[in-house]
Amino acid sequence: MRDGINVLLALMIIGSFLLAVALHEFGHAIMARWLGDRTPQAEGRQSLSLRSHIDPVGLLICVILAFQPISAFPVGLGWGKPVKADPWKMRAGANLGLFTVAIAGPLFSLILGLLVATIVRFTDIYLQHDLYSIRLLQLLIVFASVNICLALFNLIPLYPLDGYQIVYTLLPSKQAVQFAKSAQYGPFIILVLFFFLPFLARLSGVGAFPLFQLAYYILLGSLNIISLVVGNFPASLSIPFIYGF
Repeated sequence: MRDGINVLLALMIIGSFLLAVALHEFGHAIMARWLGDRTPQAEGRQSLSLRSHIDPVGLLICVILAFQPISAFPVGLGWGKPVKADPWKMRAGANLGLFTVAIAGPLFSLILGLLVATIVRFTDIYLQHDLYSIRLLQLLIVFASVNICLALFNLIPLYPLDGYQIVYTLLPSKQAVQFAKSAQYGPFIILVLFFFLPFLARLSGVGAFPLFQLAYYILLGSLNIISLVVGNFPASLSIPFIYGF
């Protein structure tokens, strides 16, 4: 396996993330609107504007993980600004409404990733595998992977990820209040789990321990899901080709 940074791959990941996170947050806003809550629309979240959806810390995490050396498996993980929905304005009721809005983002990202993977499957046979065609298909696979990674990553029950809101709505009132106290520590815990611990583990030579490879397992899950749709990757679009090893 080669070490070093694949700059083209990193740029593909970051560009894919910017579009994917805007679509992800747009999915939350649209679901809230369908349920009768216009709050996200009034706050400008029912749009694809990056300024409306990008969270600086979430984007920074994506950039750091995308520019990891090849041996550390660059991956597109991060988060956008949480969409704030008013539970009391939703026709489905407070808890069910918030749950539906929260799960809409991951589902939207998952469906989009699967759709792009399907496009790759039926597009590949019509393209000559010159450099430009290969890079186009590689970009599509990276975009599909980033969307599915975003869906899987957001199921983690830590604020500001969607999993936090999903778990909150499923807990009884007393437990939900206790769980809500964890919100202030969520971004810090994510930074520790996905950046600081893996970094320290690689320095100390214990980076192979599963706890220190959470980003890799999310990436692996995403690529396995894509492979179910695409089938066997062409040799020029194999996972080793995409990730440079």
